[in-house]
Amino acid sequence: DVQLQASGGGLVQAGGSLRLSCTASGVNFDDYAYGWFRQAPGKEREGVSTISARDRDANTWYSDSVKGRATISTDNAKNTVYLQMNSLRPEDTAVYYCAARSDGLIATDATDYDYWGQGTQVTVSS
Repeated sequence: DVQLQASGGGLVQAGGSLRLSCTASGVNFDDYAYGWFRQAPGKEREGVSTISARDRDANTWYSDSVKGRATISTDNAKNTVYLQMNSLRPEDTAVYYCAARSDGLIATDATDYDYWGQGTQVTVSS
């Protein structure tokens, strides 16, 4: 079975940083693309960042809301995807989800992903 285990959320003050991790099992990690999405209360799930484990240098995407403040990366040896978020803002408060796409192509729509992990809560206080 494919499993995605997300961790690293927490409570942080505005301006602070967090690193979210998502460890995948049951996949050929190098063949997949991975995405981070978030959902705030009363809002739709939105894409935050995506990366292809096949070609990490060329295939990444960031939403305008986090561009310049977030960095997505993978450690293929550890089957883990990271999302480093800096200069956090109260509007970044949400449940963050990781997702995997088996064709290895980055995608920004949640419906394009095959597998999802449980969420990790990020709360940014002002």
